[in-house]
Amino acid sequence: MDPRRLMIFREVARAGSISAAARSLGWTQPAVSQHLSALERQAGCALLLRSPRGVELTEPGRVLLARADAIAGQLHMADEELATLTDLRAGRVRLAAYPSGAATLVPRAVAALRRQHPDVEVALTQAEPPEAVAMVQAGDADLALAFSYDEEPLDNGGLVWRMLGSEAVDLIVGPGHPLVGGGTFSVGDLAEEQWIVGCERCRAHAVALCDEAAFEPDVRHVSDDYVVVQNLVAVGLGIALLPRSALEAFRHPDVEVRRSTVLGSRTFGIVHPVGAETVPATAAMIAVLSEP
Repeated sequence: MDPRRLMIFREVARAGSISAAARSLGWTQPAVSQHLSALERQAGCALLLRSPRGVELTEPGRVLLARADAIAGQLHMADEELATLTDLRAGRVRLAAYPSGAATLVPRAVAALRRQHPDVEVALTQAEPPEAVAMVQAGDADLALAFSYDEEPLDNGGLVWRMLGSEAVDLIVGPGHPLVGGGTFSVGDLAEEQWIVGCERCRAHAVALCDEAAFEPDVRHVSDDYVVVQNLVAVGLGIALLPRSALEAFRHPDVEVRRSTVLGSRTFGIVHPVGAETVPATAAMIAVLSEP
């Protein structure tokens, strides 16, 4: 099977139409169609269903696209290995990172990488862990900075998981809240509160804590943005749980932070394909992210 035609097929599948893929590739639409037809002859079956609205993958097409994504990732790693063989004077790392990690860990790591290897480029995409890991699986990112709660195993789809550390989860409340300046508290003390929750994993963590305390949280607002969450808390619209890195990235002057081990913690680390650590530019990025 011609790998070039496989990459053209991948571009068409991801673009959703032959015309869009042709524009992206800088080719003519008939040229792309000819390569697709040749690939389908090699495969012995239809890979795409064509319509005026675009293309739709057949079942064999979906199977082949998964393989094409893996091959695309391997080809990118090969390009990087060849480009960076000489003292890392070139290279590019595509990094996907969750928001608070992108605001705290990543800037320091990229700055350190630039000092050590000024010609290595880093392309950052902000994404929550499921999306970031999916980007690595699809060959659209070389590394993902991701997290999980209370040492729960990260579902990494067969990728390599390198844990970097852990951080506490804190309770944030508004000014004048009864817990401001108080002593110890339990999760059960929060049963009558209105809650502000974030991403799916963060929400699941909060719900699990409340379930252990025998109540269901009264969720009033949902936001993945820790700046929005703190602004909502600051005007008394609820309480929230935030990891320590979110409060490092931004701290609203009117919120109060209460710390307690009963709120749990979350682990964070790097996800990458097997063999990515042998690519010089990627290995250098892993090294600076792993620095304390």
